[in-house]
Amino acid sequence: MIETRGSALRPLALALADGSAEPVLLFVEGVAGAGKSHLLREMADLPGTADTVRVRWRCGADEGPPDGDGNRRTPRLWLVDDAHRADEDELRRLRRVLEGLGPGSAAVVTYRPEELSVPGLPLGSPPVAYPSRLTVLRHRLEPWDEERVRRAAAEVLGENCTDGAVRRLRELTGGVPRVVVDLLAVLGEQRPAFTGTAAEVEAAGAPVRLAELVLSRTHALSPEHRPVVWAAAVLDGPVGRDELIAVSGLGAATGNSALLRALEVAALAETAEGRYGFAVPLAAPAVRASVPGPVRQDLHGRAAVVLGRRQPVAWDAVAEHHRAAGETRGWIRAVEKAAGSAAASGRHQQAVTLLERTLAAPGLPPQVRARLAPLLARSAVTGLRSDQTVEVLAQIVRDADLPPAVRGELRLDLGLMLCNQMGRFPEGWRVLETAAAELREVRPGLAARAMAALVTPYWPGNSLDEHRRWLPEAMAAADASGDDAMRTAVLANRIGLTMSCGDPEAWELVKELPGEDADPACVRQAARGLCNAADSAVWLGFHTRVEDLLAEGRDLSARSGAPYTEQGVLGTRLLQEWWTGRWSGLAERCEDFIAVTADMQYLASDAYLVRGLLALARGDWGEVMTWLTQRGTFGTEKLPVPLGATAAGAAVRLAMARQETQAAADQARDAWAVVAGKGVWPWAAELAPWAVEALARGGDGAAARTMVRDFSQGLGRGDAPAARAALLWSRAVLAETEAPGGKGRDGLLRAAELYREAAAVYAGLPRPYHRALTAEAAARCVLAAGVEAGAETGTGADAGPAAETGEAAPPPDPVSGRPAASSAIAELEACVGHFAELGAVWDAARARALLRTCLPVKRGRPPGRPSHAGGLSPREAEVAQLAVSGLTNREIAATLHLSPRTVEQHIARAMRKTGALSRRDLAHRSARTP
Repeated sequence: MIETRGSALRPLALALADGSAEPVLLFVEGVAGAGKSHLLREMADLPGTADTVRVRWRCGADEGPPDGDGNRRTPRLWLVDDAHRADEDELRRLRRVLEGLGPGSAAVVTYRPEELSVPGLPLGSPPVAYPSRLTVLRHRLEPWDEERVRRAAAEVLGENCTDGAVRRLRELTGGVPRVVVDLLAVLGEQRPAFTGTAAEVEAAGAPVRLAELVLSRTHALSPEHRPVVWAAAVLDGPVGRDELIAVSGLGAATGNSALLRALEVAALAETAEGRYGFAVPLAAPAVRASVPGPVRQDLHGRAAVVLGRRQPVAWDAVAEHHRAAGETRGWIRAVEKAAGSAAASGRHQQAVTLLERTLAAPGLPPQVRARLAPLLARSAVTGLRSDQTVEVLAQIVRDADLPPAVRGELRLDLGLMLCNQMGRFPEGWRVLETAAAELREVRPGLAARAMAALVTPYWPGNSLDEHRRWLPEAMAAADASGDDAMRTAVLANRIGLTMSCGDPEAWELVKELPGEDADPACVRQAARGLCNAADSAVWLGFHTRVEDLLAEGRDLSARSGAPYTEQGVLGTRLLQEWWTGRWSGLAERCEDFIAVTADMQYLASDAYLVRGLLALARGDWGEVMTWLTQRGTFGTEKLPVPLGATAAGAAVRLAMARQETQAAADQARDAWAVVAGKGVWPWAAELAPWAVEALARGGDGAAARTMVRDFSQGLGRGDAPAARAALLWSRAVLAETEAPGGKGRDGLLRAAELYREAAAVYAGLPRPYHRALTAEAAARCVLAAGVEAGAETGTGADAGPAAETGEAAPPPDPVSGRPAASSAIAELEACVGHFAELGAVWDAARARALLRTCLPVKRGRPPGRPSHAGGLSPREAEVAQLAVSGLTNREIAATLHLSPRTVEQHIARAMRKTGALSRRDLAHRSARTP
């Protein structure tokens, strides 16, 4: 028999297309649900065979032809389904038909190999005497791979199926198409709606068709043999023969006979050499649920013993079997070993899940809770956050029977989780203060860790002085403990504090962090210190130093098993990419990070912020606040102070762009109060220029000047290049906004000079977007000064020599030597290019609109509206682009210096030319219009 894994259709089509061709017999084998009947239907519709007679035959359903039918010599296609169901009489008739296939005929015979009466012989014994002229082929239907399962999931569930869910779908179903489709149908109908997690896939259970199949096969065994299948269901994975028989409790001889019989009826399969289980893993829970309770308990008890003999021991599986067997002592002992092993190897989330489930069990003895709770707390703080962990710990610390040292340790970890992973800062601060007091005498090392956490300045609500007050106490407690890991923990937080303030000492402190050859506990704290330093350096603008810190911090985090710190590195990298202009694909990277950290919104704050900033620059204004508030779950005032200030700056800028001046000023005051209350002034860098402008344009120039003064005094001599540039920018804003109040052209030129200085600093950091914004502002001021120069005589920026107007012209550009207006226009043109290159659609449109107001009308153009051969004009395309981004007509008008009526007309013409039915449809239509 010739085997083929290629196309099953080609040889049949060739045979049927030529009435004199030699006949072809194709066997199609596949497990239940592999798609044999589906393939048979496809073969019935082979192209080019319309004149061929089709004969359909479903075995076991009394649908076969009479004995004489096989002698007909006219070409025909025999489609025979389920040969494994045929009895002896039907097999005899089928063999006769196949042996008598004439020229130009073909037959397709499908069967389940696991259900053949004689293994390997689809037509029974003895083997068929195939005629020499007959071509015999066999095609195996293979399970779907992960990519095919992914496509099927997308068809049923949409695109909200995560990679983990798809992987679990493939694992549980074995890739068997019918089982995949049935399970997807279950998930598609569940309520609440499927959200795309692997846990939901596991909880769905076996579909009806699969459950009935496996239970019927199990029932086909004699009662004395069924325990071997039950044992496989309890073990829930491929195992060796001896382990399977031991768990079944049947003894060697009977167990071996039972296994052989289970393989014969396909209740079990040899999934790998010497390994036995279910062909479809999802069948196990269906069988397990059918086992009587007392019998199931005994099976779990024996499974715990058998798995406890393996090396290495899978303690989490052993614990689950002890629990299911009702053996509390063995369960708790195994849980402790499993959690300790998982935490030691960096699998903190596995330890958290196991301990949460255990501590949530009713009736757990207090001494057991006291032992397990610290394990949970340590893993939860180092790993990734779980809401349930916080609730479990909050309940446990209220237990008056807990020893004070244990309660203090739990309170410490609870406080860290509340602050670092949940964003509940005021509550976390109070818990940490209590923990520091409880631990000061009994556990000075842990007290130092609590105090070190209170040194961290990122949380809103406490002043810099309060954080600094805790630093000497933390250092003293760490020294008193003699614990190097605690000393490193305090050092890590000291680095975060000093670097946030722009203190040059921070770089020397970074050098004191231990390397990878230190104790693992020290390495974890060192990784945290490096990541703290990288995050602070990003905010300060030391972008060239950030990459090395991030690389080393992430490497140490991965090696020491600190996934929370490792994820934090990814968030810092998104900020680095935003500021340094690496915007290509950045929105997608942010959204991917948000999806990965779906249950940790605080950890995802960096990604949400960057995604919101991108939306603002692109003109996707309808999305900006959705991202900045983390889909409405976080106000900017609840974010860590640097993120909150930056988000507030973006919100203020958006309000001003929408001409909501008073709202912008109110937001600016509130956000500034948070930064000023904290006292870490470098964090005002992304807020200050917009806040100053909002207040100045809102008529409160005194408050705007006070902001600039406080910002300058607060920075002092700190080494914070990004904040220094922002201070120059803020002073430029003041000069520009105050110029119409009497200072006129001189004020505008002073503002332009300050903007240029800021742009030069941003260029050196580098921060290309900020550089373009400030360069655009400098050009705007120069051009406005040119208008001021000619205002009284009716001349403008493009007027003739100054001698003709009686006004002094703006001085030439100090760098290029060109007239200031010409240099400003060239700079503005460059800014348009920079914005467009970054993808800052809104900024590019705004700068382009300003540029048009300054350029002279081109001569030689014929009168009337220029023709664009039925396509969109440049202005229509620009308006359409902003419209599909989500800007209203009024917002587009303000951006492009047009009237709302003109914008309305441009959009109407764009929709008419493209055939768009709505503003949203315009996005697709305009992209195709030349």
